[in-house]
Amino acid sequence: MPDRFNDNTYMAVELSFNNITSALLLTLIAGMSTGIGSLMAFFAKRTNTRFLSLSLGLSAGVMVYVSFMELMPDAIESMGTLYGQKTAMLYTLLAFFAGMGLIALIDFLVPEDENPHEFHEINAPDGTKLRRTSYMLALTIGIHNFPEGVATFVSALEGLDIALPIVIAIAIHNIPEGIAVSVPIYHSTGSRRKALFYSMLSGVAEPVGALFALAFLVPIWTPAVNAVCMAAVAGIMVFISFDELLPGAEEYGHHHWAVWGVIAGMAVMGFGLMLF
Repeated sequence: MPDRFNDNTYMAVELSFNNITSALLLTLIAGMSTGIGSLMAFFAKRTNTRFLSLSLGLSAGVMVYVSFMELMPDAIESMGTLYGQKTAMLYTLLAFFAGMGLIALIDFLVPEDENPHEFHEINAPDGTKLRRTSYMLALTIGIHNFPEGVATFVSALEGLDIALPIVIAIAIHNIPEGIAVSVPIYHSTGSRRKALFYSMLSGVAEPVGALFALAFLVPIWTPAVNAVCMAAVAGIMVFISFDELLPGAEEYGHHHWAVWGVIAGMAVMGFGLMLF
């Protein structure tokens, strides 16, 4: 590896070949979980909406907790070693809302009817537009998964204690996306193979996002870049939680299951971090 990984500046943020490799692998696992959604759609006679509400709520709880209790404090602390407290707070907040702005812009540019963040009925619709809609869903979910891949990769660089809960949360929220892609493709083509392929293909955008981060962020990695990325990742995850996960959990009609999922996600994340 280049000498920069032995430099004290990079060691300060624990950047190494091993955790870069681990971050790439974890991002790949999170992205490929869309295939789990496809398999559930193929073999389950009826979708367990209570389970989906609980799972989406749990994902939101994990993401919100780790954003405000781990990533933001770490970003402020790291930025504070370079600037005064108020300046560090300002830069961290700007990065946090920039992360929100990025994912919000992507949502704005994707038509609502084909936006995976706008939850629709889980069962496949009828009509002549079904095939086009299904392929557009695969494309737009892939577009949305790209920044999530960047976020997963960057958070994984902080260590397994931060990375594993985030990877699990993103993997869980990718499962309904896999269902959303595979069901209409299967019903419009009659091919399980095509449905699984396009579902997995939409998930590939996450490791592609990780490779983008590796190519453009790792070469300039410093404590300041680390802090900005952590705050931006927190913004992305909070936006996803409030814009996608919680409304999606409510859409299935099991409010209390979603709330208990949020609480469970926060509890698992909080107590889990105490063990590391």
